[in-house]
Amino acid sequence: MYRAILFIRSFIFMLLMIAITVIWSPISMLFAFLPYNQRYYITARWNVFVVWAARVVCGIRYEFKGYENFPDAPAIILSKHQSAWETIFLLMATPRPLVFVFKKEITYIPFFGWAISMLRMIPIDRKKGKDAFAQVVSTGKKRLADGQWIIMFPEGTRIPVGKKGSYKGGGARLAVETNTPVVPIALNSGECWPKNSFIKKPGLITVSVGKPISPDGCTAAELMQKVETWIEAEMRVISPDVYKNEQK
Repeated sequence: MYRAILFIRSFIFMLLMIAITVIWSPISMLFAFLPYNQRYYITARWNVFVVWAARVVCGIRYEFKGYENFPDAPAIILSKHQSAWETIFLLMATPRPLVFVFKKEITYIPFFGWAISMLRMIPIDRKKGKDAFAQVVSTGKKRLADGQWIIMFPEGTRIPVGKKGSYKGGGARLAVETNTPVVPIALNSGECWPKNSFIKKPGLITVSVGKPISPDGCTAAELMQKVETWIEAEMRVISPDVYKNEQK
């Protein structure tokens, strides 16, 4: 019975999410002429609605830990990635507009892709290799200078709860190239909104923000190691039950 209730709630949530996407994307595009910050705010109301619907319909709540660690300065956010939830939540919840680095094919998605194309994101063609990263650095410098933050997921893809992906150095390389501090984020969204799962589970997601880490005197590899060490240690703080059987 409990599983059936979760399915019904998840189904209602999916319908709401589809409906608001179809409605809000054209509305967002109507405001394409507005200054960037206003355009960003209006578009991000979609994110606010989805997070609200996830709480009301599916019982997915959230809490911030270390919100005060967000700097009032340019920053590159490097976050744990367990779920689609954080891609929705962080865009609306950080003090400055976020710019995502993602594969350009996402911009082709009807409605959703069209709307985010207006938000100064950094779509890349992964087939171009080094040229793609050069584009990230060039565009990233402009975005940081304009007051946006850049967010990247070092593990590259959503990682199942309790697992650790291979931390890739692109975000750290960008930080070193632009001399920008990185802000690590640990979160346990996969416990409520699992990867590749239709069923959403009620619970509390903790989003833990670490103190900014300066790239001064660090190689990209050293900087990424600091980020990985903090995130993985913090995961064991916010999700102790998940790691309780881990060998000491």
